[in-house]
Amino acid sequence: MAKAVEAQKSGDKKLREELYQRSSVVYRNMRDPEMLKYYYKFKTISLMQKEEIQGSSPPDLFIGRVGYPYVYVGPLVPPQFGDTSIMSTPENWVGKSIPEIVEYRSMLIRGMHRTKVTNIESGRFENALKEIALADRFVYADLKLSRKPKLGISFDENSQPFGPSAPLREMSLGNATPNKQVQDAYSDTDMKASTGILELYQKGVMVSRIQKAFSAGLLGLGDNRKFVPTRWSITAVDDTIGKENLKTVKQCEYIEGIRVYESVALDNRWIVIMVPGPWSYELVEAWYPKTTWNTDGESTAIFSSSELYNGRTTYAEIGGCYYAARMVVSELLKREQKQASVVILREAHPGYIMPMGVWNVREHVKDTIKREPMHFKTLQESLQYVGQKMDIPIPIWLKNSTVLRYLQAQRRLFT
Repeated sequence: MAKAVEAQKSGDKKLREELYQRSSVVYRNMRDPEMLKYYYKFKTISLMQKEEIQGSSPPDLFIGRVGYPYVYVGPLVPPQFGDTSIMSTPENWVGKSIPEIVEYRSMLIRGMHRTKVTNIESGRFENALKEIALADRFVYADLKLSRKPKLGISFDENSQPFGPSAPLREMSLGNATPNKQVQDAYSDTDMKASTGILELYQKGVMVSRIQKAFSAGLLGLGDNRKFVPTRWSITAVDDTIGKENLKTVKQCEYIEGIRVYESVALDNRWIVIMVPGPWSYELVEAWYPKTTWNTDGESTAIFSSSELYNGRTTYAEIGGCYYAARMVVSELLKREQKQASVVILREAHPGYIMPMGVWNVREHVKDTIKREPMHFKTLQESLQYVGQKMDIPIPIWLKNSTVLRYLQAQRRLFT
């Protein structure tokens, strides 16, 4: 990393080229987040030499939250033409590596325009963003920027990374064909935003697309529509869908027997435990040292958020990941017309070197529960199995899990 810093400070062209030419093997195996960031800074340096960007938006956009209700809004556009949808479709990222995902996102240049969140119909940039959010497929975009894009890539545990940014001066679009389902929801100005979210979901529209539509102010009663910061829109959509699913789930019969699902992805270990009984839910995350939420710690940090049958009245301590995971497990139970108590255990190991966004939890928990589960007759048997799959001992999970302790006490009471 020292060479990367030296190259950046000195402007040494030869050294920059040397870093750029690093072998793909080294690149794929990077474990230092700073090195990965510098790698992409130098890889995208040629994009920073001009104030005009032409390419195909996946389509994608970003709504900031700093300064709310006056925020920066704008499109995300790579200097590439054709089908760029993979850059903005987290539903298709399961099985991809961190460097692959960062590569997709680092190419997306963010144009920025400051506006009030209620100004969704009042300007040329605002109307162009509406076209992008409505688009059914990639959209040709020509961005003229007020300065060269700022070198770098932005990371956030709630939203996907994106690349360099610069203020917008002009923007023009071409070949923007609206998605019919999103267009219908946008045209209905008498429909509440929550109803619009659920209708799109029930029609099979991808969650990531619904989140963009909601963020761009396309949903809701006409007078109430506004831009919604991207990270807020992600959680709002997950929460809305999850709560709706649970209305059905809570009326269903209990599952038969205890299930344990498992998977490993991006150096995260996932365990999903489903136990027959009334709905309850918990997400417990263990972050090893040198990982996103425990960068300077010397021991593993454990966080959890939970709810019993009647749900929560406060925002989950863990944040958006809680609602993303709840949405997909409630989706499975609703599909099966079953009810269960659900505990999700996550070990984030040192290979998870930087935040990837809430999609990581949503899509990898979804992938986990698509797999064939192990079946057990007792909670004790299931926990013994989990203890063989996770590094952290079961007593520590129990100490940090409200729902597991509750389930354990209930079974002792009735046996």
